[in-house]
Amino acid sequence: MTASTLAPGSHAAERDARLVNAREKKIAPGEIAIGVIIGRTSEFFDFFVYALASVLVFPKLIFPYVDALTGTLYAFAVFALAFIGRPFGTLLFMWIDRVHGRGTKLVLALFLLGGSTMAIALLPSYAQVGTLSAILLGLFRFGQGMALGGAWDGLPSLLSLNAPEEKRGWYAMIPQLGAPLGLLLAVALFAYFLTILSPQDFLSWGWRYPFFVVLAINVVALFARLRLVATPEFTRLFESRELQPSPAFATLFREWRTILLGALAPLASFALFHLVTVFPLSWVTLFAKEDPVRFLGIEAAGAVIGILSILASGLIADRVGRRAVLGVSAVMIAVYSGFAPRLLDSGGLGEAIYMLGGFVLLGLAFGQSSGVVNSAFPAETRYTGAAIVANSAWLLGAGFAPLVALFVASRFGLWSVGVYLLSGAVCTLGALAINKEWARKAA
Repeated sequence: MTASTLAPGSHAAERDARLVNAREKKIAPGEIAIGVIIGRTSEFFDFFVYALASVLVFPKLIFPYVDALTGTLYAFAVFALAFIGRPFGTLLFMWIDRVHGRGTKLVLALFLLGGSTMAIALLPSYAQVGTLSAILLGLFRFGQGMALGGAWDGLPSLLSLNAPEEKRGWYAMIPQLGAPLGLLLAVALFAYFLTILSPQDFLSWGWRYPFFVVLAINVVALFARLRLVATPEFTRLFESRELQPSPAFATLFREWRTILLGALAPLASFALFHLVTVFPLSWVTLFAKEDPVRFLGIEAAGAVIGILSILASGLIADRVGRRAVLGVSAVMIAVYSGFAPRLLDSGGLGEAIYMLGGFVLLGLAFGQSSGVVNSAFPAETRYTGAAIVANSAWLLGAGFAPLVALFVASRFGLWSVGVYLLSGAVCTLGALAINKEWARKAA
């Protein structure tokens, strides 16, 4: 394939990737999987760097004029702006995709993601510019969300379409590995700087370094994903309307039932996601007054367990079906919600049980939550429909989870966090029960 065969809207980086693929011929599903993991790890690393800073940095740096609890609640409110921004990013970047090509869209989205994250690294403090620092933080956070909404490249769908029939569960869990890998990297960086720096130096400049690392990771992720997006196989699927972007509003109105069920189905895992990765650190820091480095160590161990649990979910799903894994894990999360949150007030052992047990359940449920309704979309709306489902699920299930959990726990006790988590499990079970046709397709 030569440059002359490219669509007019193709980005130069996409052209270079196509030339690489022209020499190397076809990309195997294993290579698609590697590209998916790299891309998702990059996205989740950005995500967790901000989440950890919401607990460890922003309450003191951006909201020092209120008490620590209120400052953390403010930081979590800003945290939620990214999830509000994701649907707007989908609308904008799907238009760019249709007009200028997937390569252009992906480059712009990842540069917006990296640029917004690096801008946060350069953020002035409240002591320097007053409330403008909070306004800038909200603006950059919204930019992160728009970028994440626009970074949808269809690779998980391509991976699913190329997966052998008997290994659909295994390939479905591959994109989800990016979450614990991104968490592990973010936790390691923050723990390192907290360990080697004084509290004053960490708050002044040390916390900024993990944000700068995002640039290097995004460059690697960009090339890996562009190389795959530009493959002849991806182009063939695109041209056959298997992965063609459709107008977002038209897709939403046409496929609202599938989108609604797709957004509700993973709520158990998405609610648990933030209740074991973000909320516990805020609770033990504010109320148990514990050393954050020790708890970050527990989170790192939990991330490793999460990786193993996600891998196990793929093996189990290929034996019993993805729907069965989602349903059973939702029941287990419901049981977990009845007692586990109160373990955070039971000292180090209770915290470890809550975290490690939570990551086991998270891996099983989250491992099979990706694209579980995508096969129910018609071919012409699958690409855009899958993006809308993903953004809607994150907004409903995870965007406000740290804020709601910390708010209700600080006022009513940790038992109320269990009620919140239980509501997510109920939504998942309800969605599984309603969609009989999806159940037959996903099994």
